[in-house]
Amino acid sequence: MELKFKSVKSTINESGTITGSFLMSNLLVGQGLTIANALRRVLLSNIEGTSITGIKIPNVVHEFSIIPGIREDILEIILNLKQIVLKTEEPKKIYGKIKVKGPGIITANCLSFDNNVVIINPNQYIATVSQKINIELQIIAETGIGYNPTDPVDQKFSDFISIDAVFMPVINVNYKINNIYISYNKTFEVIEFEITTNGSITPEEALNKASQKLIMWFSNFTNEKFFEPELTQPEINIEKNEIILIEELELPIRAYNCLKRAGINSINELTQYSEEEISEIKNFGKKSAIEVFQALKNKFNITLSSSKFL
Repeated sequence: MELKFKSVKSTINESGTITGSFLMSNLLVGQGLTIANALRRVLLSNIEGTSITGIKIPNVVHEFSIIPGIREDILEIILNLKQIVLKTEEPKKIYGKIKVKGPGIITANCLSFDNNVVIINPNQYIATVSQKINIELQIIAETGIGYNPTDPVDQKFSDFISIDAVFMPVINVNYKINNIYISYNKTFEVIEFEITTNGSITPEEALNKASQKLIMWFSNFTNEKFFEPELTQPEINIEKNEIILIEELELPIRAYNCLKRAGINSINELTQYSEEEISEIKNFGKKSAIEVFQALKNKFNITLSSSKFL
């Protein structure tokens, strides 16, 4: 069936977030949940975003310090920095700084970057300078996927305090599946999507990227060579001190009894014989010999000294 897709509306909220509504119709019964759940998981965890990952403050070495003349402590400043939403096309690390003279209020608008970076929420509060002092902070931002926690032992950047990064521009995804009755024994499904982003990407762009990722991931399975099995002979090494009984060969009863009467009880003992010697065992016919040789080859990848009967 040819799927139909429609963007219903897109709304920019006061906080800067964007909410978009979409309809996907003409789905067969059962397809709605499969498609909707796959898209939702990719939207929430695999769309790239930009986040502040490090801050450098003069004379401050850890996040439990305080800055004289600033009302907030370092932890509060870090929490406020994590709320800043950035948008950039730069794949590498981005360096920026905050340089202000107090007293006054520091907001995201005070941030300046070396590269082309758009601050989506410039009014985001960072800190308050209560004294007549100069404040200069250095910032590092990166682009990534998902949630990246900091390692308190292994700091990523020298002289910088690492910050937990939330590289997730899609804040929320809701969907609802409706059944549309067409005629007797003919029902279609319709998916209603509601996608909310942090403003660095539109819901339309997020849905487009999620669809492209799914197509890229599953395109490998369309190659028939992907499913061609690799036939390999199992390799089983028998240690010198390891005793494996001939019962492991699962031989027919005639061949098994002949070996036991000849005093051959283990694989180690069996490998001391050549094929000709095995075939000369009393009441041991050609068929029984071949059964023994094939069992050795198939189960332990062992071939006796001669190939007369193979």
